[in-house]
Amino acid sequence: MASMIDIKRRKSSIQSTQQITKAMKLVSTVKLQRAKQRAEQSKAYFNCMYETVNSMLAKTGNLNHPYLSGGDSTKKAVIVITSNRGLAGGYNSNVVKLITQGDFRKEDLSIYAVGKKGKEVLHRKGYHIEEDDSDMIEEPLYVDAMNLSSKVLEAYTKGEVGEIYLAYTSFKNTVVHEPTLLKLLPVEAKQQDEKASEKESKALMNFEPEDDEALELIIPKYVTSLIYGGLVEALASENGARMQAMDSATSNAEEMIDHLSLMYNRARQGSITQELTEIIAGANAIS
Repeated sequence: MASMIDIKRRKSSIQSTQQITKAMKLVSTVKLQRAKQRAEQSKAYFNCMYETVNSMLAKTGNLNHPYLSGGDSTKKAVIVITSNRGLAGGYNSNVVKLITQGDFRKEDLSIYAVGKKGKEVLHRKGYHIEEDDSDMIEEPLYVDAMNLSSKVLEAYTKGEVGEIYLAYTSFKNTVVHEPTLLKLLPVEAKQQDEKASEKESKALMNFEPEDDEALELIIPKYVTSLIYGGLVEALASENGARMQAMDSATSNAEEMIDHLSLMYNRARQGSITQELTEIIAGANAIS
């Protein structure tokens, strides 16, 4: 059994850790409120842009355009959005698993990393890091998404990559965050389901100017919008995951402190009992 000094030292260490986890939980809670508001405000535009482009392409027939048909390259650009810091439970590892445990071949991927944690893990596993834009996840701006979009679109139009994907964590609510892998290019028109077909689509059937020119304008905005939506949702998910992780760590620390307090009291009681026994035994020996 550990001595009282060891137990007291261990208890003090856990109490110090608990104070840190409490502070981190409070910070994450404050950040979550701001990030959650941004995510909810942008989600409608994010979803509407995705559905509109897919609906538009489904109704216009087969258009011959590089953004729709893809290139000859087998390379795939994957924008991986993680965090710059850990202590967020499985937040970062779940996004990385979309890449490492998916159907991708390692040699075919060019990683555009947003977040140091994802970049470090993928680099360690031998994936090629094409671009590191980790700073933008701290405070995502639309211009950041636009710059990243222009980089991947340039690689796509040059034929360096044939497909573009976005790996991020979709924000559902404070406690539910879903790792998501979204294909950005080439755009694939989805077949409308029965429920969707009952509603009248607002997508225009005719293009002004010509369809090629219209796609040249709308697809970059479409890609930028999805990247920006992914950034703000990932930031909200990160703070939500960290808040939950720190709350769980604080609760576990409280349980450990209670257990150590019980052990300390038992050890102290045993020490007192032993001292009393020795005193009584000594007094009996003298008498």
